[in-house]
Parts: sequence; structure tokens; C-alpha cells
Amino acid sequence: MKRRKKIKFAIIGCGHIGPRHAGHIHNNKNANLIAVCDIKVKRAKKVAKEYNCSIVERDYKKLLNNKDIDVVNICVPNYLHAKISMDFLKNAKHVVCEKPMCIKTEEGLKMINQEKKAGKYLFIVKQNRYNPPVIEAKKAIDKGLLGRIYTCNANLYWNRNNKYYSQSDWKGIKNKDGGTLFTQFSHFIDILLWLNGKVKSVIAKTENYTHPNIEFEDTGVVILKFDNGSIGAINFTTCAYEKNMEGSICILGTKGSIRIGGEYINTLDFWNVSGTKKPILKKSSPPNNYGFYQGSMSNHDKVIQNVINVLMGKENINTTSEEGLEVVKVVNAIYKSAKEHKEIYLK
Repeated sequence: MKRRKKIKFAIIGCGHIGPRHAGHIHNNKNANLIAVCDIKVKRAKKVAKEYNCSIVERDYKKLLNNKDIDVVNICVPNYLHAKISMDFLKNAKHVVCEKPMCIKTEEGLKMINQEKKAGKYLFIVKQNRYNPPVIEAKKAIDKGLLGRIYTCNANLYWNRNNKYYSQSDWKGIKNKDGGTLFTQFSHFIDILLWLNGKVKSVIAKTENYTHPNIEFEDTGVVILKFDNGSIGAINFTTCAYEKNMEGSICILGTKGSIRIGGEYINTLDFWNVSGTKKPILKKSSPPNNYGFYQGSMSNHDKVIQNVINVLMGKENINTTSEEGLEVVKVVNAIYKSAKEHKEIYLK
């Protein structure tokens, strides 16, 4: 039997999330991690040593013309996602871009244009789509079991203290971070859109209550109008006392109601859907643990597997660049509404 060629990966950025990508690539029998890069070379060398990676670089541009690399995983600060992704797409590499896809809508449009021009894939990391309760809700909605959906809401109550921001040279800075909805909660907005479709307009109010050292909001309330006629709301904060409290989504339709709860939309708290029983869920992955704080669910192994399966022609891409851009559009519309004190319509 002919041995299947392994897909060769490179990782740009070896801070918090890059090493997680490295571990899952290393553990996948159809993948090979051949290059890592970080401007803090010690971090890159540590990852390379742990996962037997042969190439370590400080400047990602030295990897642009490496013909052995098939896929490049972008795990750098938010404001660098667009440029580095496009540079590798221009050099005929598939790209896996961590969330958010970018922080400016016009950047996202350029990324998609470059993806099409290059004839390569631009994968956007939205690993919460693999959470078992989210999958069950998606199946029910796609089958029409909830009837007409009339509201879809998210409550996002997390803690990010001043220590979290003080240990970073980019988080909390508006033109590098983008804002709380980009760095903390873009995954949840993606799930709202995945379950209930595109957003038509937003009305938002934001405040900063406990983080004087950052340049944007830590709390907000958003009203959403979806293209399908339903309405929704997002209540979010990073001011929850001492630790994360909740990350939940509720979907109500004419034939059913579902509440996905827990801290990270990882539990199925309520299921009353006509003609069905509450499904028995597969075990959820744990959250990403960064020491003194936790992030969303750790499903990056499934993200990597999807990349491999797509490139091997086995399945479709889980999150397209177009879907990634919709999240960016919604977040920017929310911030514009909060700033201008009016309803903002998405194009």
C-alpha cells in the first residue's frame, strides 16, 4: 500500500495558542510540523525542541519561499493576522488563521480576495463549533425542529483582570487588540451566526467599569436584528468577580427552546424540542487553560483534523473565510453603534 504523504505545517507565533497548535499537529499521524517562528526566539526554540521541529526562525518572511511548507498557522497578535496571512497566501501556502480573522472589515475583504487569487484555503479557527451541545443545536435547527426561530441570545460573563493585560504588550491596545468582542467573545458571536444566520442591524451600548489600563470597553449590551426576522441580544463583560461565570446561548423557536450553558457553551442546560428527547452528549473538551485565566474550549485537535481532511479531499472546510469575515463585520458594527449612539445596518 502506498504511504500517504504527510501535510507539512509551519506555525507563526509561539505564545499562548501556538504551542497548542504545535501539539495537535505533532500528534496527528497525517501531519508534520517542520517550522516554527516567533520574534521571541526562545519561545520558538522551546516549541521546536518539544515537538522535534527542525526549522526555527525569528522573521516569518524567511519561511515565505519554503516550498516544503503546505500550511501555515497564524498564531500572532490580532492586528498582524491579516498581513501575515496574505503574505503566505501570496506565496502559495494554505493558511490557518486564529480568531479573530482580522480587526478591520476592509482587511478581511483583502484576505478573501488574496485567498481566491492564490487558489488556496484560508481556514479560520472557530473551535467552539465542535462543542457537543453546539453541534446538537445546529443539527436541530438545520432540520427545522425548532420551527421559526424568533430569538437567539448570548450571555457572556468572564473575568479578565489587570494582570491579564499587564503581561501583554498588545492586549488592551485598541489598534492591536481590537476590543473585548474580538479577543474574548468573537467565538460566541460566530456561534450565534452559525445557528441563526446573518445579522441585519445592531444597537449597542458599551462601558469600561474596572479596566482603566485598557483602551476599550469591558462591558456591553447589544440588540441584534437577524436577516431571518428574529431578534437577539448579547450581554457581555470581563468584569465577573474573580473568575469566569458564564458563556451561554439561548435559542427559542415556535416548536422548541434550547439553552447551551456552562462557562464556555459546553453544557446542554435546557432542551425542549417538539418530538425529540434531550440528546446524550459526547464528552466535551476542557477549556484552554492559560494559568491564571481560562479561554474557550480546547478543540484545536479537531480544527487541525479538518484542515487535513479538507486538503485530502475528505470533507468540507468547517469555517470559511467568508464566515470569519461576518463576525468581524458584526463586531465592528457593534462598536460603531456604541460610538455613534444609533442603529447600524450591515451591508
